[in-house]
Amino acid sequence: MADTNEATAAEILADIRNGKVTAVSLVEAALDRAERLKHLNAFIVLNRDAALAAAREVDAGKRTGVLAGLPIVVKDNINTSDLPTSGGTPALQHARPKRNAPSLQKLLDAGAVVIGKTNLHELAFGITSTNLAPFAGPVRNPYDTNRIPGGSSGGTSAAIAARIATCGLGSDTGGSTRVPAALTGTVGLRPSVGNGGAERRYHDDNQVVPISHTRDTVGPMGRTVADVALLDAVISGSLLATPILLRGVRLGIPACFWSGLDRGVEAVARAACARLAAAGAVLVDVDMPGLFEQNDKVSFVVALHEPIADIPAWLAASGIDGIALSDIAAGVASPDVIGAFGAITADAFGAAYDDAIKVQRPALQAIYAAYLRDNKLDAILFPTTIAPAPVIDEKTGSGEMSVNGGDPAPTFGTMIRNTDPGSNAGLPGLSLYAGMTPGGLPVGLELDGPVGSDAKLLGLGLSIEAILGRAPPPKL
Repeated sequence: MADTNEATAAEILADIRNGKVTAVSLVEAALDRAERLKHLNAFIVLNRDAALAAAREVDAGKRTGVLAGLPIVVKDNINTSDLPTSGGTPALQHARPKRNAPSLQKLLDAGAVVIGKTNLHELAFGITSTNLAPFAGPVRNPYDTNRIPGGSSGGTSAAIAARIATCGLGSDTGGSTRVPAALTGTVGLRPSVGNGGAERRYHDDNQVVPISHTRDTVGPMGRTVADVALLDAVISGSLLATPILLRGVRLGIPACFWSGLDRGVEAVARAACARLAAAGAVLVDVDMPGLFEQNDKVSFVVALHEPIADIPAWLAASGIDGIALSDIAAGVASPDVIGAFGAITADAFGAAYDDAIKVQRPALQAIYAAYLRDNKLDAILFPTTIAPAPVIDEKTGSGEMSVNGGDPAPTFGTMIRNTDPGSNAGLPGLSLYAGMTPGGLPVGLELDGPVGSDAKLLGLGLSIEAILGRAPPPKL
């Protein structure tokens, strides 16, 4: 039998099918470990009774599918009909949607067992997962519990890194699957969003507590690329990704993404690049001038205007009565999120919105399209975050941080610098483990590609992971 703490999802499923382990024993072990590690604040609620009932159905042959018996975790902004979907905020603590989000439903239909809803940055408006709502609390990084796990899907990444589950679901608007993956030594996929419609890989309209219909997407997270690829194949209905040989693969290395890095992150990322080059990857050192400046014309304008319509649309579609946007805003507990909702309720960016969507976002997409096309690139490669996990700020939720002893800068903007532009362009992105800093903190590398290249990114990720290895378990 595989060591279930270090096994991939596929290995665990093979052991269930071969009768080497029961679904009930796996689910019990996951729930017990979650209880033992509750100081991490990875969960908002555990699903003990229902999870064990589902596991018993698997063992009795009444619940089948390619994921039958696999324990998974689900971020608590993704609609669940049998558990509240709180978004980690007081006004929604007991909100009960009338149906499961479609991406989750596909996993359930394949036999997966939800062991709990995971904690997050309040309403997903941040990247620290320092949630100051009384029922949530700050999520802690399993590699150093004084540090953030990243966000906003920090509970999912912490649960996976702590070996409570092999995989689960997060969501991503500006880096929320990839930032926590990088900071916890795990893997996170932001699927293609493009301009919506057929360009979207996952379809969960109005079934996830929203920030932005233009930018939001559910995303699978796992301990390994194979875990993420398995969930992606089930959700997207596509073939399981397979490794792609790196020899001859062209990876763009834009200087703007590689500047201003923490020295420990840079050393790990450069060493990883050297190993990929030795395996035959072609590293193309060409910059993307003006990218960050163009991204600034899109990012906050879209994310702080669209909630005005998107949150009421989610409430209506979810059948949640008696709660309005104003109630949610009034109940926000985390100071950094209070600031964001002040801008939303005042519609501070309303006047700039049409230009951002109709002119500036297409211009951002054009920068990416030209860069990938003109340099004949398969993907773009860069450190997911410019620094390892900063210390938790339990006063504001997301304050300031310093890189290499420099001047303090806002934690939010610092940690999403590299993940945000691809999000705004609608591109898929995959963050995977690159190595550990001398201080014992994980470092992530990200691959971004053109819309629709999700399977290719996963295939490249499988080969890169085979070279760089997987993160060692945290000492818990």
